Amino acid sequence: MTSLRKTLRRILLIAAVLLAVTLVLGRSDIEPGDIGQQARRFTRAIEFDYAGWARDALALKVRQAALGAVDYLPEATQKQMVLDYLDLAREIYRLEGDLNEIYADPEVDDPEAASAEIRDELEILYTRRDSLAPLAESILQNQLNAVAAEMGLTMGGQAVPPVLYHVTPLPLALIISPRDHIEQIADISLQPGMTAAERDALETQVDATLDVSSLVVNIGGVGLYPTMVVQTADINWLAEVIAHEWTHNYLTLRPLGASYMNSPELRIMNETTANIAGKEMGAALIERYYPEFVPPPPPDDEIAAGDESAPAPEPPDFDFRAEMHKTRINVDEMLAAGKIEEAETYMELRRRFFWDHGYRIRKLNQAYFAFYGAYADQPGGTASAADPVGTAVRALRENSGSLAEFVNRISWMWSFEQLQRAVEDLDTD
Repeated sequence: MTSLRKTLRRILLIAAVLLAVTLVLGRSDIEPGDIGQQARRFTRAIEFDYAGWARDALALKVRQAALGAVDYLPEATQKQMVLDYLDLAREIYRLEGDLNEIYADPEVDDPEAASAEIRDELEILYTRRDSLAPLAESILQNQLNAVAAEMGLTMGGQAVPPVLYHVTPLPLALIISPRDHIEQIADISLQPGMTAAERDALETQVDATLDVSSLVVNIGGVGLYPTMVVQTADINWLAEVIAHEWTHNYLTLRPLGASYMNSPELRIMNETTANIAGKEMGAALIERYYPEFVPPPPPDDEIAAGDESAPAPEPPDFDFRAEMHKTRINVDEMLAAGKIEEAETYMELRRRFFWDHGYRIRKLNQAYFAFYGAYADQPGGTASAADPVGTAVRALRENSGSLAEFVNRISWMWSFEQLQRAVEDLDTD
């Protein structure tokens, strides 16, 4: 019991530190003339309350830790509980889709009556989800901790900070970029649930008033503490996001994470590192605990391994990453030449092009690239061709002996120049 109390006190202490750091890094203590502060004139009433959410989520996690219910369950039972939870989420998604269709169908005169049976069923499923979710979360937390220990990312077998996440409706993010170049200059968290029309109205108001490019985006997780993760029925995606957000917690206790807001380059270093670690740790978790969900290898693996007799893979009918990267290159060139209106017209034409190929992008603008371009763990896509940050992070990972070596090296950097020197040293070795 004494050991449990010490563990709980340690969790509370670390949580307090992380919450204080993340709130300081994410707050809008900016100069009166700053674009982000000016934009908050339109968002204050709908901004997300991180402190309140973290307080409630942490209290839930402490109660779970005190009970320790999952620690005594056989591994097979734990696995089945997680899979049952994901099946439940999948059924909820299906019924919510049916419900939305009833309310959107102009042929249904009384959607309230027509949807009564579905709504009753959803209430039952929501109750089951609320009782099962804390157990599934505790199991996945323990599983990721074990993977982190195997990879050398823990202290004495314990992740620091402990892996804590909570599935919840996520806040939205209002991203703001200048119009004459692509750079994220503000990120304001908003309450979830905004409709497309409400998002568009806010963006139009901010753009017209401040002469900027803005976009309200969905996010998959938030590196608060406990971390916030959106509900999903995809075990591979869930494992990756839990690991990604825990990596942000890990970095927050080190110079790289503490410097997140200091420059666009440091933001890209943080997000790219978290993406790389999230993918590797998430894949390791699936391989160890849910091997039947390991994705099949890419079709050109045999060729990559030197099997020249294997047929060349068919090119995709539509290569989204290649087309999006082409778009980014052209936009950067137009903006550099001062052709702002032409670039914006071009982006709208490209948005319709992507839409016609099945990619439902609501708005493609400078803010879109400013947000998604920070995730540069893979070449191409939304990243700038002239941006060396993602390339340098990937080079450091490729030349590190393990994920732990890579993460522990980059986590103690607080400037892009340090990363550049580290990569230059690789070239001279």
